[in-house]
Amino acid sequence: MSIHSHELKETAVKVADADFAIDRREHTTASAVRDYWAKVRAGELGSLPAVFGLVSLIVLFTALRPETFLSERNIANLFVQAMSVTILALGLVFVLLLGEIDLSAGVTSGVCAAVMAKLMVEAGQPWYTAVLAALLTGLLIGTVIGLLVAVVRIPSFVVTLALFLGLQGITLRLIGEGGTVPVRDEVIVALANDNMPIWLGWTLAVGCSILFAASQLLRRHRQRSRGLIAPPLGLVVGRIAVVTAALLGITFLMGLDRAPSPTVVLNGVPWGVPLVALLVITATFVLGRTVYGRHVYAVGGNAEAARRAGINVTAIRMSVFMIASTLAAVAGMVDASRLNSVTPDAGAGNVLLYAVGATVIGGTSLFGGKGRAIDAVLGGLVISVIANGLGLLGAQAYLNMLITGGVLLLAASVDALARRRRVAVGR
Repeated sequence: MSIHSHELKETAVKVADADFAIDRREHTTASAVRDYWAKVRAGELGSLPAVFGLVSLIVLFTALRPETFLSERNIANLFVQAMSVTILALGLVFVLLLGEIDLSAGVTSGVCAAVMAKLMVEAGQPWYTAVLAALLTGLLIGTVIGLLVAVVRIPSFVVTLALFLGLQGITLRLIGEGGTVPVRDEVIVALANDNMPIWLGWTLAVGCSILFAASQLLRRHRQRSRGLIAPPLGLVVGRIAVVTAALLGITFLMGLDRAPSPTVVLNGVPWGVPLVALLVITATFVLGRTVYGRHVYAVGGNAEAARRAGINVTAIRMSVFMIASTLAAVAGMVDASRLNSVTPDAGAGNVLLYAVGATVIGGTSLFGGKGRAIDAVLGGLVISVIANGLGLLGAQAYLNMLITGGVLLLAASVDALARRRRVAVGR
């Protein structure tokens, strides 16, 4: 590689918002706080608005419905309601990081769920064969989108809008107008309706806490040994304490009996929660700790600079649509599990809008180059908390749509203003 090409590649990677910057200053807690505040003032808000909004909503609904909103039963329902939206939003994070859009993600989830259900019910296939077929269907759809967008150079809005219409026809053809395909397989149904044993939930919570602590401390040790910037130990320990408290606290709450009848015992963490956690952890690692992740951020920040640096922009563009559609297949299967059926309108309606809203509300920029996997979780929780809280208040459906739309518009406005601020200060 020539010196010129090497310099271009370094320039492309620097635009990536993935914590790869090199800094050899010794950090203290005070300097870390000052640096963070400087980034916020410069428009680097990250997930701060989503966290603030989520906390505000929790406080509001707790005050309005103190006896039900933070009950063990409602928290479990909230997690289950948020699973499919979060998974769908997680795939869209990859697409939005490139400044693209996928309007077909919702109906893709419906098609994949229909393929899974038809194979199990009518073809008598085992659940793992049906799941694999659904995942391959999602991957195929993503490949087609990627080819049309990255190779043929059709705008992603046009391609995915066409598939948004066409894929609904495929789902209707598979299931039939007015039809319903029941989902009765015990493994699939358990995903959103059953809970893991108490001992397994505690084992996973403690194990994840230990792994998170070890990864944070090891990362800090490596940074210091290489002479790179390392966060102060106090902040690292504080981060570990917060994550550990959240994991153990949720596990404790889910371990309490939440059955409405005293003759029935209902406790444990829903099986779908560790699935979502695994997907988010994997996506976080891919985006934050791999060359592929660096290239995604680089292309999203400046595609031309990335191309000149030798990054295969076409392959990156294709890959994000393939990831999004495959995760859409997972979201569709989770929804089928929760509803115990697949209908012709699966994945249609407001599914996509909620998923896109979740990514933007969580902190992923519509302009590309800014965002993280955790944004899908935060945004998904915000969307679900709004729907859940208004449901407990007995609010009419139109209020849910109005408030969710308002929150999305507010998040997009904050993103646009923050981007203008970043440009003004040269970030």
